[in-house]
Amino acid sequence: MSDWDLMMPGMGLTAIGLAGVILSYMGIANTFLTGMQALSGLTMFVGLVFLSAGILNGGISTSGKAKATTLVIFGISGSVGAYALSLNTVVTSLPRFVGVLLVILVPSIVIAFTSMKMPQYFKPIAIIFVAAMAVGIGSYTALGFIGPGAQFSLHPQNATTTQTIPPAPTAPIIPVEIPLNASVQGNPSFNPATVSVPKGDIIEWTNNDNVAHTVTNAPDGSIFDSGIISAGKKYQLDTSKLDVKEYDYLCTVHPFMSGKIVITGQAKPSANATKMVATNATKMEVANVTIPSGASTQKVGQKYFDPQEIDVKIGTTVVWTNDDSVSHTVTDGKPSDNEFGKMFDSGLIKSNKTFEYTFSSAGSFDYFCQVHPWMTGKVTVG
Repeated sequence: MSDWDLMMPGMGLTAIGLAGVILSYMGIANTFLTGMQALSGLTMFVGLVFLSAGILNGGISTSGKAKATTLVIFGISGSVGAYALSLNTVVTSLPRFVGVLLVILVPSIVIAFTSMKMPQYFKPIAIIFVAAMAVGIGSYTALGFIGPGAQFSLHPQNATTTQTIPPAPTAPIIPVEIPLNASVQGNPSFNPATVSVPKGDIIEWTNNDNVAHTVTNAPDGSIFDSGIISAGKKYQLDTSKLDVKEYDYLCTVHPFMSGKIVITGQAKPSANATKMVATNATKMEVANVTIPSGASTQKVGQKYFDPQEIDVKIGTTVVWTNDDSVSHTVTDGKPSDNEFGKMFDSGLIKSNKTFEYTFSSAGSFDYFCQVHPWMTGKVTVG
């Protein structure tokens, strides 16, 4: 008869572990052997050991309760597992993990059944299955070492681990912060949440939170995926391989964290911008605005644009000169606007470079730096 003193804790541990593994594989985590997934898997396996021992105590039980319990567990496990597998878009190691489970499960069931029902065949069948498992796993592992693919591992291999480390990038780097407590739903996820950069620049995310995150393009990470970014670590994305359009992204560990990348055309050439131009022998007026040194640091008393507000006449060309050591933008609108940059957008202005724009109509025009949204200014034309 079945031993319910073993089956009851076995069922409980199996259910808890199975729930954790399923949640982990429904897109919340990238690999199996990390964090909650490993603990859940261990709990599930321990529960299966107790459950199997209870069911098989004294032989294969003929009890109706034991049969019903077994069928219910297998039914729930199979249906929920198949549903979770159909939803999987992130975990590339899941099929491999399922294969390992089957390699363990099928021989175990056959050997256990044989030992109970046909003990005279137990030894040869056990030898055959163990030998087959050894040959299969050994061949797979060996071919993984010498074949074109990576060696056997439950972890999906990061391509950068098998390639020569590229030289340090020379393109401008646009910083994005993952702020402290971003893992708490409702807090800011990425700062800035939307970043607009010219194609070819590099976006760098810095994880200033105390837990791990990812930067993964929605919905499946097929275009870019950082993998796990540990606390204090960085991830860089080279935008030269992206198309000129918008890309939504999220953190697969915390799917409620989302952001957006806007890839624009190359920055407008303005290194040798003309300070004074002649049209029909009439000189245009020029007004100069400086982006002072230290403008990228938000602090009391720091000037971000000098002057911050300027009054000019219609037809005046305003020239912004970046005297800071990092890149900035001059983009019309306010950081809180849903749409900005429709009238003028400098793209990235590198250190010691300039951007100019001629105002041909009257009005008051707010502008800001997309890289450092606290940097704001205004041009009044009249």
